[in-house]
Amino acid sequence: MKKALLAMLPVAALTLTACGGSSDSGASNSARGPITIWYSNNAQEVSWGKNMVAAWNAAHPKEKVTAQEIPAGKSSEEVIGAAITAGNAPCLVLNTAPAAVPGFQKQGGLVPLNDFPDGEKYLKARVGSKLSQYASPDGKIYQMPWKSNPVMIFYNKDLFKKAGLDPNDPKLSNYQDFLATSKKLVDSHAAKAAIWPAPSSEFFQSWFDYYPLFAAQTGKQLVENGKSTFDTPEGLKAAQFWKTMYADHLAPNETYNGDSFADGKAAMAIVGPWAVSVYGDKVNWGAVPVPTADGSAGKGTFSDEKSIGMYTACKNRGTAWDVMKFATSKEQDGKLLDETGQMPMRDDLTAAYPAYFASHKQYTEFAKQAAHTVEAPNVPNSVEIWQTFRDAYSKAVIFGKGDLATTMKDTAAKIDKLANGQ
Repeated sequence: MKKALLAMLPVAALTLTACGGSSDSGASNSARGPITIWYSNNAQEVSWGKNMVAAWNAAHPKEKVTAQEIPAGKSSEEVIGAAITAGNAPCLVLNTAPAAVPGFQKQGGLVPLNDFPDGEKYLKARVGSKLSQYASPDGKIYQMPWKSNPVMIFYNKDLFKKAGLDPNDPKLSNYQDFLATSKKLVDSHAAKAAIWPAPSSEFFQSWFDYYPLFAAQTGKQLVENGKSTFDTPEGLKAAQFWKTMYADHLAPNETYNGDSFADGKAAMAIVGPWAVSVYGDKVNWGAVPVPTADGSAGKGTFSDEKSIGMYTACKNRGTAWDVMKFATSKEQDGKLLDETGQMPMRDDLTAAYPAYFASHKQYTEFAKQAAHTVEAPNVPNSVEIWQTFRDAYSKAVIFGKGDLATTMKDTAAKIDKLANGQ
């Protein structure tokens, strides 16, 4: 989820080379015995993880799981990368960022899951058609897509009402209406900003401003088949929308130290379902899909997904694979949904858990969005690609310098080279 990214994922941590890592520890995919796992330090996930491990250990006393939160460091990705290099990574990490997978794979740190006899069958049955987005260029799958936080627009109903807008019928579905609504919010002084995405330069920040709108407009990943997809009329429309938001001072280009939405400084935010419990009764909120240029239904939304990775330092991979399947079973996915509100990466989610969504209607729209998530592309130089994009976007969109079309064209050319390993 977005909150987990606040730990900052430094580029160096995700672009490590193969020095020190081993692509194969000599372990057998059928070997069994005790294993170690790491999960995130998010309180809700820790609670779920402890219960999941206790349930496994009670039924498998000879294949005991020892679990802990990811050790402290500048970021979890840096800690994982260092553990791969040292050869002491755990068997499983239940917080593996898809953008980090190409770097971890380059280190020789990840076990391909479709090498297990039932690996591909299990992955396809659980994840469905979205699985192809998680495959690596060599055709193998080095991550179990686990849970997503499909993003939407949260808006503050009280601030909308203060601005003279209808809080029950917000005009936010297309770019023109979104801009007009944003102008009313700011001009009325209902809020300092209509929306306040982080304007900072970290590579992942584009996942929470440009990429959700691009995904909704096109249904595409930033790179597909080794070629960038954003230097198109549709990609330029999304960029121009944000450029206008900044140029008209509807979205500030300085950093806010805190949560601008919770503090009432911004009337809207781009968030995932984790926000339901975070904002709860603190903000009188509503939620709508991110806008498209003409207001038509979005073709996709950014997933903000976390995967489970199996690491090559693991000796008892047979047990690790069974634990991975246990942790992503329908029963455990249901418990994860119930405890965290995050969306398991399963086909037809609402049909799988009808009772949950009947009693948690505020999550239903997020579940619909989860059906067509768009992931960060699994390509060589993944983080460098996103950093290259962010640097150009910051200059041309956030700070309005240079010609936007030329910047996007030049950036696409650079990213095409990076995506092909150059």
